[in-house]
Amino acid sequence: MTDRVSRALLADDDGADALYHEAAEHLAGSRMVTELARTHLLYGEWLRRRKRRTDARRELRLAHDAFTDMGAAAFAERARVELLATGQHARARAVPAGHDLTSQEARVAALAAAGATNTEIATQLFVTDSTVEYHLNKIFRKLGLTSRRQLAAALRTRPA
Repeated sequence: MTDRVSRALLADDDGADALYHEAAEHLAGSRMVTELARTHLLYGEWLRRRKRRTDARRELRLAHDAFTDMGAAAFAERARVELLATGQHARARAVPAGHDLTSQEARVAALAAAGATNTEIATQLFVTDSTVEYHLNKIFRKLGLTSRRQLAAALRTRPA
């Protein structure tokens, strides 16, 4: 959590608004997308509790969309519930969240589909066996698979 967000959580109403806004602006230019989404969520929750529903909706929608895109289901649900409390519904997503593989997951999936073992994949990608297992678990969950045998067929039918 950034210093600005921590200070906003402890600040009085007058100071908190500026600190949340400053934290979101600061993080918007960084690669810390999880922290940015969390800042939008906390700021939206804070705004809603101060009866600033219109302002809260913007922050909560940003948080919900970001968490949904990154597959952070618990945080996305928390943002969705907060949006409901403002009188809004989260937009339905055209593509179910979490179905996009990261570049590393795509590499692991392609090697596994080609028949490589976890150890062979780990050696080729310079990672540990447990990292390969972690990626495979995420791949299976994202693609709705239950076994390695289903992987090659799933990758063939996925849009590029």
